[in-house]
Amino acid sequence: MMEDDTDDSDPFSLFDFEDRTEPLATRMKFAGRLAVNVVVALAIIGVSLAIGMIGYHATERMDWLDAFLNAAMILGGMGPVDTLHTAAGKAFAGGYALFSGLLIIIVAGVVLAPIFHRVLHAFHIADDDRG
Repeated sequence: MMEDDTDDSDPFSLFDFEDRTEPLATRMKFAGRLAVNVVVALAIIGVSLAIGMIGYHATERMDWLDAFLNAAMILGGMGPVDTLHTAAGKAFAGGYALFSGLLIIIVAGVVLAPIFHRVLHAFHIADDDRG
């Protein structure tokens, strides 16, 4: 006998939210959705940090710890720590800084999407109740 499972959403889907006609997700489902988005955001940051480390290691011949420090500082919006000596290193740092600026916006969107959706969905449910 098949169970009637009305929740056909994938728990590991980033942006699989309730439709406006559906009830608000339970707190547990919301927490799981938020956790998945945070893990995805951390993975994006980790890959981006690795790209920066490889770029600094290849273009400036920095050791891995210095490459990590410079990549982390640019990714965090602070700027490079060490003086860059090669044209390739300077070009990489400029491109990586632009990439990092856009990445901050993308990661913030991934993490905040479930929160914004829940707030807006709750407001919409309240409007439907009055209406």
